[in-house]
Formats: sequence, C-alpha cells, structure tokens
Amino acid sequence: MKCLITGGAGFIGANFVGKKVSGNDDIVCLDLLTYAGNMDNLDGVMEQENFTFVRGDINDRGFIFDLFKKERFDQVVHFAAESHVDRSIEDPSAFLRTNVLGTQNLLDACREFGIGRFHHVSTDEVYGDLPLDRKDLKFTEEYPIRPSSPYSASKASADLLCLAYHRTFDVPVTISRCSNNYGPYQFPEKLIPRMIVLALRNEKLPVYGKGENVRDWLHVSDHCSAIDTILNKGKEGEVYNIGGNCERRNIDIVKLILKHMGKGEDLISFVQDRKGHDLRYAIDNGKITTRLGWSPVITFDEGMKGTIDWYLKNERWLARIESGEYMRS
Repeated sequence: MKCLITGGAGFIGANFVGKKVSGNDDIVCLDLLTYAGNMDNLDGVMEQENFTFVRGDINDRGFIFDLFKKERFDQVVHFAAESHVDRSIEDPSAFLRTNVLGTQNLLDACREFGIGRFHHVSTDEVYGDLPLDRKDLKFTEEYPIRPSSPYSASKASADLLCLAYHRTFDVPVTISRCSNNYGPYQFPEKLIPRMIVLALRNEKLPVYGKGENVRDWLHVSDHCSAIDTILNKGKEGEVYNIGGNCERRNIDIVKLILKHMGKGEDLISFVQDRKGHDLRYAIDNGKITTRLGWSPVITFDEGMKGTIDWYLKNERWLARIESGEYMRS
C-alpha cells in the first residue's frame, strides 16, 4: 500500500511518518517546508527504502494532480495546515488559502484518481470552547461547531468540505479532531516547547491572562496510534474525537515545566490575554474507544517528563530553528 502524508515534516506529521515507515507501506511525505516544516524532524527515516520525500505545495493544483497521477496513492493522511492561532489573527488569508483551498485540491485529486481513504486531521478547536465551571461538559462529535479564531474557522471549513465531498462525490473520507498535542519535534512557538526554551535561558515566561485557560493534553504518539486505528477500523464519512483524558490549566503546565527544570516561579510573567482566547477544551473519547478500541496509554506525568528531557537533550535541534539554519539545509 502507498500512503501520502501531507505536512510530514511538521511536528505531528513527522511523528506519524516515523510510525508508518516502520511498517510495510510505501510512504511519500509531502511538505512545502515553510517555517514549521523541518527536515531535521525526518533524520531518522530519510534512508529508509520505503520512504520518499517530496517538496511541494498543496495550493499548487497542477503539481498535486501530477503527483497523484505519478504515485497512484492508496491512502492520504492530511496534516498539512497553517496551525498557529496568533498567526491566524495577524493574517487570516494564509489560513483560508492553505487549510480550505489546499484541502479542496487534495479532495479533487482523490476523486480523480480513486483513493481508498482520505483522512483529514482536524482539531477540537472547531468546537469553540467550554465554560470553566461545567466540568461535566465535553466535546462529542455531535457538539455544534463554533470556531473562535480564523485558524479554527479554516479547519472547521475544511472538515465540512470533506464531509460534503463524501456525501456528494462518495470520496472515502474520515476525520479526526484531536486535543492539544505535545511531545518531541514540536515547533517552539507552541506553549510547552516555548516555555522550556525560555526557562533554559532564564528568561520570563509569558502567560496569557491569569493562565486559567484549560486544555486537554494528548501525547503525540497516542495521537499517531489513534489515526492509524481510524485508518484500519474507521468508518467512511465519520468524525472521531481524539483526546488524552487530561485537562490541565496553562499556568499548571508552566509551573510543572519550571519545577522539572529546577527553575523558580518568579520567571512567570502574566501578559495581556489573546483576542478571542478559548476558555476550556475537553474531549469525549467515547466514540473511538467503544467503536474502534483505542484509548491513550501515555500518562501526562510520563509524557511531560519525556518531552522536557527530549528538548534538553536536543539543544542543537532548537539552535538550528532559532538561527534559521534549519530552513537553509
């Protein structure tokens, strides 16, 4: 079987590539190598016989159709996306172009060349947020879509486009909506790696508002195993929520990082809150657990310790990102 993985040089994509390359499938990794795409993330797989890297843009319709015609993929796992909320507030157009129109190009290519499965990797942010004082409420797959940012709106649009292509054109689509991921290779603009990097330098750690916003945290390896489960067992036309059953306040995450690194909480600096900042995310895993038999296996304490230690041991990886050298390789 031949599988196309878009955005495979990014954080979650590269972890998924590493998982898939260890099997028997032929893997083609497509990435434009924008700021969040990093060939260093693929060092462990570049020499594998069943792995091919292709640099290209999902917004280039002609290129996408030529690639599908040449490779005749059996499966597509679609990670490629603009994904940072703050950047989407500064420039919404880039998010709409890539996350919506780029996804359309892939769906049209799937129609043209008869792909066996198109799996779209989405986010729990499409649901909007939940109140802090209602711990009984969680996102199910039937929860209304109420995105808060241009980023989450673009992902919600892509979700609906995938479902429409399934209903109208019978494209074999599945969708997963995951909670916040953490783990190795995450670009250091995101909360956990950013705080680790700043703590390493003994610089102030900026925390939005009072740090009371709650997220459900999922280790990236658990996320990858869930996607693989959906590819093997998931029903076409269905949405599956993937969560870590692990709600934590942002401020508690920051304090945990400082404690593990032996740093004082005096490094914390509270800053003006983000526009439209969602209060709380919480995933109900019931559907994927009961129907497909998947559940997360990495505990938060275990996962965070491993993640912090990975960044401390990979300062060269961080240094190449901070200097911009990784984009010149």
